[in-house]
Amino acid sequence: MIKVAISTLGCKVNQYESAGILEGLDKSVFLQVPFNTKADCYIINTCTVTGRTDYQSRQLIRRAIRTNPDASVIVTGCYAQVAPHDIAQIPGVTFIAGNAEKEHIPRIIRHIVKLPTHRAGLPGKETMLTLHPLSPPTRRGLREVLPVKGDPQVFVTDICKARELSGFSPLKFPGHTRAFLKIQDGCNSFCSYCIVPYARGPSRSLPESDVLNKIETLAQSDYREIVLTGIHLGVYGQDLIPPSNLFNILEYVEKNKIIERLRLSSIEITEITDDMIRLIKEGSTICRHLHIPFQSGDDKILSAMKRNYDSAFFKNRLEEICRAIPEIALGIDVMVGFPGEGEQEFNNTLRLIEELPVAYLHVFPYSERPGTLASRLPGRVNEAVKKKRSELLRDIGEKKRSTFTERFIGQKLTVLIENKKDKDTGCMKGFSNNYIPVLIRNGNSSLANHIVNVIPDESRDGKLYVRIVSND
Repeated sequence: MIKVAISTLGCKVNQYESAGILEGLDKSVFLQVPFNTKADCYIINTCTVTGRTDYQSRQLIRRAIRTNPDASVIVTGCYAQVAPHDIAQIPGVTFIAGNAEKEHIPRIIRHIVKLPTHRAGLPGKETMLTLHPLSPPTRRGLREVLPVKGDPQVFVTDICKARELSGFSPLKFPGHTRAFLKIQDGCNSFCSYCIVPYARGPSRSLPESDVLNKIETLAQSDYREIVLTGIHLGVYGQDLIPPSNLFNILEYVEKNKIIERLRLSSIEITEITDDMIRLIKEGSTICRHLHIPFQSGDDKILSAMKRNYDSAFFKNRLEEICRAIPEIALGIDVMVGFPGEGEQEFNNTLRLIEELPVAYLHVFPYSERPGTLASRLPGRVNEAVKKKRSELLRDIGEKKRSTFTERFIGQKLTVLIENKKDKDTGCMKGFSNNYIPVLIRNGNSSLANHIVNVIPDESRDGKLYVRIVSND
């Protein structure tokens, strides 16, 4: 058996695509092994949303090479898309594939890893094979043949010309109780700080009928919950002919109950419609949980970020959602240290967050991304100042998480139980409909992948300790 290990950085879209790569491998030839063990082939599915994720990507590449210097090392994902030449300078990298080429990786592996000839039908490893129908590499001088060690092959095409989603359609998500379903890719917004449009290309959507068919197929594969994912999920369907929209998908799923729970990944505040709020409030399938990019509570900074709302709109809309659905969990992304963010601008953000009815925060410092508009703005913020501001906001976030969680002590919740235990307590764990992490005192492994009713009797560190109760 050929041992393959994969490591994934970044968003749920990347996780979905990594699952697709693994599912495309012939299980009679390839065996998935943990990334920290010796493998014949390593795949690093990278992220480039911040400078830190670039660094983490490089660290994973080097770790794989150290673990087995003779292994084939394939690098893909967003960092590979925007900086293939930098990755090619790392000794030991075998192959670099862009986001558009990612779906070809199962076939690429069969060419670059030495397979038994009676299984693979390939000539010996001395023979150089041409890859078709992959697009030509972007770096001049690279041969359109399989690489030899120390001479990485680069296949990265212009993602801005992409017009369709990848052909991935995984049915298994190793390590996850929930399934992911990518229904949209790319972004047309070009916020001034964001490199994602350059790494993912223009917005493009999966046809509505395909989305519904995939949801039904995943439900038939024994998944109780599906997370709809996308790079800019809220604009789903605008590029289709005829156009569609996210509400159409949600309404069909709610009406026909083709899955027990459907959860949304990140969605912009301006794309949460009144109809969507009503559907979540009145229905039982769409989870009462929304994760929303906020970024800043200062209008000057929001304008410089090229965001299409102001702080008053964001606050009013969040309050409207909470009035309609009091039990909903609202999480927000907050960026600190954007160019021009002085003490007054930061304090505007801090004060507004203290007022917002949110359940948790995701705080991250601004990271300069090459080629973005923000990288040319004056007023850079010192790294130590960014760190201090991040800590202040994270403290507020922890308090808000605890306050939100404590509200549900003694109230019945529904929880999808995961197939793993909490390492500290030994309790089975899961997430409520409104995305509260729970630890089940009276649960056991036979309940994994079941949705059960629970009553919380204690809140600690943002988690609920619960006991399973009957459906009465």
